[in-house]
Amino acid sequence: MNEPRAFHPTLRQLRAFAAVYQLRKLSAAAQQLSITQSAVSVLIRQMEDGLGTRLFDRTTRSLQVTRAAEEAIVVTQRILRDLDSLGTGLRDLTELRRGRVSLAVTPTLGEIVLPGPLRLFARQHPEIHVAVDDCAPDQFVARIVSGHVDFGIGSPEQSAGDVDTRALRRDHLAVVVARGHPLAGQRRLRWAQLAGHAVITVRPGYGIRPLIDATASRAGVSLNVVNEVAFLATALWMADCGLGAAIMPSAYTARGAHPGRVVLPLSAPRVSRDVALVTLRGRSLSPAAQRLAQVLESALKN
Repeated sequence: MNEPRAFHPTLRQLRAFAAVYQLRKLSAAAQQLSITQSAVSVLIRQMEDGLGTRLFDRTTRSLQVTRAAEEAIVVTQRILRDLDSLGTGLRDLTELRRGRVSLAVTPTLGEIVLPGPLRLFARQHPEIHVAVDDCAPDQFVARIVSGHVDFGIGSPEQSAGDVDTRALRRDHLAVVVARGHPLAGQRRLRWAQLAGHAVITVRPGYGIRPLIDATASRAGVSLNVVNEVAFLATALWMADCGLGAAIMPSAYTARGAHPGRVVLPLSAPRVSRDVALVTLRGRSLSPAAQRLAQVLESALKN
């Protein structure tokens, strides 16, 4: 024996039923819905046929609701409210009236690139919450691949097949020394000139350290690393105090300007790295995430 086929009313049928229920006249419902009276009549008849019961008793002057209509209107109105709420919610997200964006960034890079763009974004879109995941460099790509964040701003040392990168800014390595340091009189510093001088840099495995070690080896210089730190901020004040020459990205050297600080570009070889927008391959960004990415891109390319 065949099971009776389930009836799933359309949105047009539900709206017609709700309008007729409220107004009790086909003509008034037709005017409210901006369709013809005959179209309303057809939609009501389709619902009644599908449900297998009469929704309205028709008289020469009016429509009387049936018991079935009294029960059906409760569900119908809830469905229509939910649909209207869904539409409003999606419009709010699309038009950036609400939402949430999460991004991954290493603490040092976040301090360099995020403050200005995030202040601007907050002024433009105060209802959108931005969550910053300040993760360790070796966790950066994993945060994006796992879907933990919408995107990342960083300089991945190793490319990953499941992420896309879009360069936002090119940065270079530089050396920071105190004004009285023997190297302070140079206009530009070669890697070979670091030989014999006390060097301050980040710990092995941290951020730019693999790049520094590989470049020094390629330049044929053995660095005399006297201090290994977890944060570039520490390397910066140590250099300011005359404790050594600190190697770091040139973008970071402008943080907390110090009158006794000298910043020297490093060359031979000149080492650059891209600060990039990193996204999961094949994943679309939400309107809010797209807008934040645009703000960051505009700020970092200027």
